[in-house]
Amino acid sequence: MSEPLSDSALDQLFRTARTYNGYLDRPVSEDQLRAIWDLVKYGPTSANALPARIVWCVSRQAKEKLAALALPANAEKILKAPVTAIIAMDTEFYEHLPELFPHTDARSWFVGNEALAHATAFRNSSLQGAYFILAARALGLDTGPMSGFNNEAVDAAFFADTPKVKSNFISTLGYGDPASIFERSPRPDFERFNRIA
Repeated sequence: MSEPLSDSALDQLFRTARTYNGYLDRPVSEDQLRAIWDLVKYGPTSANALPARIVWCVSRQAKEKLAALALPANAEKILKAPVTAIIAMDTEFYEHLPELFPHTDARSWFVGNEALAHATAFRNSSLQGAYFILAARALGLDTGPMSGFNNEAVDAAFFADTPKVKSNFISTLGYGDPASIFERSPRPDFERFNRIA
């Protein structure tokens, strides 16, 4: 049985963690990117589908290519961040299910059912994107997840060789600069957005 995390750990993951618009001039290593993935991969997904595919834009060339496909304010963030991750989804994730979920013929649930496959890929890659944020925070890094880019253009630029892979959202990554954030937006109490049935 797991024990509750300490208040300091909960603060780091949730309560005092923020979405950053800018980062300190500190590099992020490939080992750190691999460590994030090594946590993300353990987060639950439907039938262990693991549909997320991540492109880690580290080079100036990759960041410039991505920034050109984003809104101007987001482009600036992409260019200045140590890393920007494209969280994408493999819409044919089910081809890997015989390996990833060998308990039953889960592949057959999705073959020929494009709507179900797409919904499953989108839902579960979004979950994995959330795990990405929490994994980064757990490892002492900060993120700046965002929309505000041309998905079709990003798919053409980064996934031309894998047309069944589609972008979901992007996120900057690094050591957050406290000067780049503003006062936290409201977070309502339980009663406002919840009910117990």
